[in-house]
Amino acid sequence: MNSIRVNSLRESKLQNWKFVCILLITLMVNLPINAGAQSGEQDKTIDSKMQAEVIDSVSQALNEVYVFPEVAKEMEKYLRQQYGEGKYKNLTSLREFTHKLTNDLQEISHDKHLGMEFMSDEMLLRFEGNTLTDEEKKNELEERRRDNFCFKEIKLLEGNIGYLDLRCFEEATDAGVTAIAAMNFLAYADAIIFDLRQNGGGDPSMIQLISSYLFKEPVHLNNLYFPKSDSIAQYWTHAYVQGPRLTDVDVYVLTSNYTFSGAEEFTYNLKNLKRGIIIGEVTGGGANWWDYKIFKNLNVGIHLPFGRAINPITGTNWEGTGITPDIEVPQEKALQTAHKEALKKLLGKTTDEIRKKSLTWSMETLDALLNPAKVDVELMKKYSGKYGPRNITLENGELYYQREERPKYKMVPLSADTFVFDEVKYFRLKFVSDSTGKVTEVVGLYDDGHTDSSSRTSD
Repeated sequence: MNSIRVNSLRESKLQNWKFVCILLITLMVNLPINAGAQSGEQDKTIDSKMQAEVIDSVSQALNEVYVFPEVAKEMEKYLRQQYGEGKYKNLTSLREFTHKLTNDLQEISHDKHLGMEFMSDEMLLRFEGNTLTDEEKKNELEERRRDNFCFKEIKLLEGNIGYLDLRCFEEATDAGVTAIAAMNFLAYADAIIFDLRQNGGGDPSMIQLISSYLFKEPVHLNNLYFPKSDSIAQYWTHAYVQGPRLTDVDVYVLTSNYTFSGAEEFTYNLKNLKRGIIIGEVTGGGANWWDYKIFKNLNVGIHLPFGRAINPITGTNWEGTGITPDIEVPQEKALQTAHKEALKKLLGKTTDEIRKKSLTWSMETLDALLNPAKVDVELMKKYSGKYGPRNITLENGELYYQREERPKYKMVPLSADTFVFDEVKYFRLKFVSDSTGKVTEVVGLYDDGHTDSSSRTSD
């Protein structure tokens, strides 16, 4: 099986979801932040009667649609209890009230996709007809194109390690060409790092497309279950992709506590299919599929989860728990850690001596950047000075290197006398001392084996 199996309900929900996301983004970008203070359009004064109407409407929607019916009943009971005990009586702002209800709903459900918000009359008017004008569609698409459909950076790291910084999963219908170009750029990398540390989710069609490059045969990625219709949508990789597949390369996925929803699905799929090593922080924990329901007479909208992911291997998902990485490190260290892991694995495979030296060089540099050697400040003071065109300075307890008018770089100790650079990884600097301990020269070391030296000319 190699295609999406989606029923008509799923298709209509998906189209509505896309429309809502596009319009919400458009509206929030175009409306000034302080508009409410000037016109009153960004808030509405409410009383106890309207609070009850909001709770009634939300409770009905939850009981009709919410992905966990029993939890919907618990949420309704909790909201009515809070209302009955007067917990909302001092809230006269509709904006603040919806914010409080969101917190209360999540207190029971722990569902980060579930939430409410105030909708101004202007927003409601633009939602009428459930469509965008041709001009709005054009502007929205142009905005996404200028953002390169969330493909922020793609490059090759030292050791021929591919790197892709992806900030969301756009719909493949629009962003497929960009995704194909990215995957073809990475086609001859020896390993790939997918950076999802700033990825909050997106469309499953892009997850399918990218994942399809990583497997030889069609693979069952995920299921979405919709309790109301008791139906399941299956997601499989595609039988055909444009360009080479990357089935024999090691894959690493970087995560943070911001990694959420669709980004978690991509991560969870690869982890359970044993196709990727996850490195970073525990993810956000959102596995439910949501729709957007509007209560026009109340100026309220609600993000309403109506389906949930069911992984074909685990039979469950990551909702509320997130995904625990295989290697758990702070997100700021995830890239260097993944790069080092990739190099180490490649080093264990290669038999070419020149390649081994190159990989070892890169690993040593990453080791130093992750865990710098300890160098006494008094020794660093001895290193400070001019060495022909090279100038070494000690600033706030750290050494900096600058050659003539070129950029200044922070020096990271590999050992007591040898330093590496994060920005210039092919180069190192070694200090040479005479028999009395006086520093007499610096030697530039290069990853291709050649060296150059500069004698000390002044302190």
